[in-house]
Amino acid sequence: MTLRKYLVLLAVMLFGGAGDVLLKRGMKDFGPVDLHNLPHLVSALANPWILIGIICLTGFFASYLTALSWADLTYVLPATAMGYVVIAVLSKYFLQEHISEWRWAGILLISCGVGWVTRGPALTKRESSKAIIPEALISENQEQHEIA
Repeated sequence: MTLRKYLVLLAVMLFGGAGDVLLKRGMKDFGPVDLHNLPHLVSALANPWILIGIICLTGFFASYLTALSWADLTYVLPATAMGYVVIAVLSKYFLQEHISEWRWAGILLISCGVGWVTRGPALTKRESSKAIIPEALISENQEQHEIA
């Protein structure tokens, strides 16, 4: 895998984690919302933390789409789970949240699983197109060539 692909996966992790933490920070300032009062919810967009969080999550989405364009979903999604580490660290130091030992253990377990998944190929080899085409279509195509 190239350096550029590692940077895309890093962007997915950082933008996703930072975006989620920034949304949480903004909603902490904004307070509780009720889905029955949508204008109040929409007014949350005026909070700068929420706006920056949305921008980060837009960056996450763009880098996620980029990663999906060259790798399997079963590779990209676990690799993005390293964002849990980013979220935990930012939550602890930026939001001053307490993270229990059990949560750290769970994050460590997820990280080990990510390391295991990323050791495999980013893109699985596909079968040749002949194996996908049903035999009835192949024999029909051969008949057309014989007639011509």
